[in-house]
Amino acid sequence: MSTELLPELHTAVESRRNFAIISHPDAGKTTLTEKLLLYGGAIHEAGAVKARRAQRKATSDWMAMEQQRGISITSTVLQFEYRNCQINLLDTPGHQDFSEDTYRTLAAADNAVMLIDVAKGLEPQTRKLFEVCKMRGIPIFTFINKLDRPGREPLDLLDEIEQELGLQTYAVNWPIGMGDRFKGVFDRQLQQIHLFERSAHGSREAVDTVVDLGDAKIEELLEQDLYYQLKNDLELLEGVGPELDLELVHQGKMTPVFFGSAMTNFGVQLFLNSFLDYALRPGSHNSTAGDVPPTYPEFTGFIFKLQANMDPKHRDRVAFVRVCTGKFEKDMTVNHARTGKIIRLSRPQKLFAQERESIDVAYAGDVIGLNNPGVFAIGDTIYTGQKLEYEGIPYFSPELFATLRNPNPSKFKQFQKGVSELREEGAVQIMYSVDEAKRDPILAAVGQLQFEVVQFRLQNEYGVETLLELLPYSVARWVDGGWEALNTIGRLFNTTTVKDNLGRPVLLFRNEWNCHQLLEDHPNLKLSAIAPVFSTQQVAEG
Repeated sequence: MSTELLPELHTAVESRRNFAIISHPDAGKTTLTEKLLLYGGAIHEAGAVKARRAQRKATSDWMAMEQQRGISITSTVLQFEYRNCQINLLDTPGHQDFSEDTYRTLAAADNAVMLIDVAKGLEPQTRKLFEVCKMRGIPIFTFINKLDRPGREPLDLLDEIEQELGLQTYAVNWPIGMGDRFKGVFDRQLQQIHLFERSAHGSREAVDTVVDLGDAKIEELLEQDLYYQLKNDLELLEGVGPELDLELVHQGKMTPVFFGSAMTNFGVQLFLNSFLDYALRPGSHNSTAGDVPPTYPEFTGFIFKLQANMDPKHRDRVAFVRVCTGKFEKDMTVNHARTGKIIRLSRPQKLFAQERESIDVAYAGDVIGLNNPGVFAIGDTIYTGQKLEYEGIPYFSPELFATLRNPNPSKFKQFQKGVSELREEGAVQIMYSVDEAKRDPILAAVGQLQFEVVQFRLQNEYGVETLLELLPYSVARWVDGGWEALNTIGRLFNTTTVKDNLGRPVLLFRNEWNCHQLLEDHPNLKLSAIAPVFSTQQVAEG
């Protein structure tokens, strides 16, 4: 592809913003997602998640089980334009049992928005996902939510983020009051107070009154004690707080902090406007050919998610592709790094939850959907030009295990197909006994709900009833060096050996103590809690 494309690529990259939202369950992630879409003009009315049965379904939660339970259990992509920017919002599961899906989605994200409940502060799931962001050096923007309810002091929350996560904080705006007395926020950059009027459950854009800090009208609009409290807080922030440093933000060392209420829309638009100014544009990705910049003229991308049956009527499978470089064009022919095959990408789609529309072009930072006729796997690279391959996406250690049985022999083919497709899309890890006589797959999950989803989907999408038999293990470890290393050890006690879907040895333990005991008995044995990312050649040979 010609370098004449470079000005077009520079312009496209500069206008892209890509981010994922990370949070603990019930922090308000789905609500914030919908309000961002509302202000972005992608939807005209937001449905309140809490009243899901009475109101329209939340846009990002499309699966039947999500709609029944009112929770997010799968990632999706929501794309919209706002202020001349193309925004790719990677919506992730809110439930901790599906954190592995979130880990994979973060591999495709350039920025992360950390959503925190003002009453609860940092929670376990948020900390866990922060560690993934830190590992990948992703910039983090913090939105402290539910200011319309009683909560902790804002300064305490900033201190908690700094002490527990090691992140410097910079409050971009500051709340005025809290709970029933929450009146709005102060924009520190523009030195303006935004006073919000409460709208009908936040289903429409909030109306706000903007007043400069020194305006005499403030004393008429704001209660005296709240005004004095604001002035005191601002003096403290200016006196001891750091300046906003975008270089530190982009390095993942400082987090811009925003306060608001997603449910009532307070502060959402201010956050979105600042985010577009501060967020990291699509950047370079590490590959077998070194770091590749987004303006590299050849098209490259990687598969970070597969989803079966997004459209139950057509039993389709969609591969989510993060475009890393160059320009994607409809009907283009690409190379598939893992298999060496040449593939024509004839039906690319722009994704908006379950809705899709055909697209002709895409650029670095965009996410596109491709029909997947069983060709793609999570972590696959597709490219034009010189061969290269991006780093794979590892599997994390599961904590729950169960044998999955098909009691109806006449449904054998449907059972096999369902298990295979759900494994491909990463809904659950699949392992098998090394005893060839035992053919039932072993489901390996991070949380109990994953088992329920697999059984629900096998029944709902493939017409197969299944039986689940829990196994007494809580720890899985991959063997560094594979079967060759394991065979040199000899007989092992207090562990069961199984193989993952690539045929690699995995040791299952009842508890951490058994795992430590084995390592003490065999100091030369090296185990890993994360599945090794094999090169293309190794996977092909394996």
